[in-house]
Amino acid sequence: MSSVIASTPFSVLDRSRTREGHPVAEALRDTVRLAREVEELGYRRFWVSEHHGVPGVAGSAPTVLAAAVASATRSIRVGTGGVMLPNHQPLVVAEQFGVLEALFPGRIDMGLGRSVGFTDGVRRALGRDKDDADDFAGQLDELLDWFRGTSPTGAHARPSEGLSVPPFVLAMGEGADIAARAGLPMVIGDLRNREKMRRGIDHYRTRFRPSPWAPEPYVVISGTIAVAATPEAARRLLVPEAWSMAYSRTHGTFPPLPPAERVEQLAMTDKEFGFYEAGLSGQLAGTEEQVAHELETVLKETEADEVLVTTSTYDREALLDSYRRLARIASLTG
Repeated sequence: MSSVIASTPFSVLDRSRTREGHPVAEALRDTVRLAREVEELGYRRFWVSEHHGVPGVAGSAPTVLAAAVASATRSIRVGTGGVMLPNHQPLVVAEQFGVLEALFPGRIDMGLGRSVGFTDGVRRALGRDKDDADDFAGQLDELLDWFRGTSPTGAHARPSEGLSVPPFVLAMGEGADIAARAGLPMVIGDLRNREKMRRGIDHYRTRFRPSPWAPEPYVVISGTIAVAATPEAARRLLVPEAWSMAYSRTHGTFPPLPPAERVEQLAMTDKEFGFYEAGLSGQLAGTEEQVAHELETVLKETEADEVLVTTSTYDREALLDSYRRLARIASLTG
């Protein structure tokens, strides 16, 4: 067993992906069930995401869903990957995480991103535009002020003030630089573009400024990892998400996940097939032995402190089996 893998914590981000032929609400219940299952396997954290107006994702209110996950589990850390800060007033975000931390002390993480709504219509409905993401660093500082009790408004966030809720920055675009200057842990993906990931990590470590939140750099690498009994079975786990991504690139909307067998029978245009093949390539997928070898290489290259697994697929039992196999690779103990 690789010592570098065994010494690395593994966590899970579930995006509450909807599935063809299943009610939207079922995706949220699936997320809560998966959280209980991966807690038993020994994963460190379980995070949920924020998407608005996307047919393929049910998770539109991450702090609400995080509360449900925390209520259904006992010890696993629960958080967001992430709350998209430009969509919200920092005071409201501070209050929500303060309530979560008060209810589930010592178990809540605050993962934060800088994306705004997926479409123009969603951005209008949120009262935001693309430029709002440009002030992410200022919004982040304002949010942390509420926990520190140092807001220049003179107001106070209750029950947040004085609580310690670990913040993480999702490093999209300039996020690595923002995380470094703020002295916060960074989550960076994806595993398909290793060179870009390494550049982002090097940039972050070089510019990191210690803070009360993190005395030294902390890097979480994120991406899809699919493990199965055969390479072919592992590849089929990737098929539904790869097709949904290809469809979104060619039709402008992100659909529910289809079964792999339906995708494999589809006639695709050249453009669709190109995006589809790109979605299948470069992922960490294979047998336990194959994935262990790839994981060891990635961890040695990046010197990452933690791995956040973001796999989505139609077959929920196959997904859980993948997490069981990965837990064996990583010597996790439930």
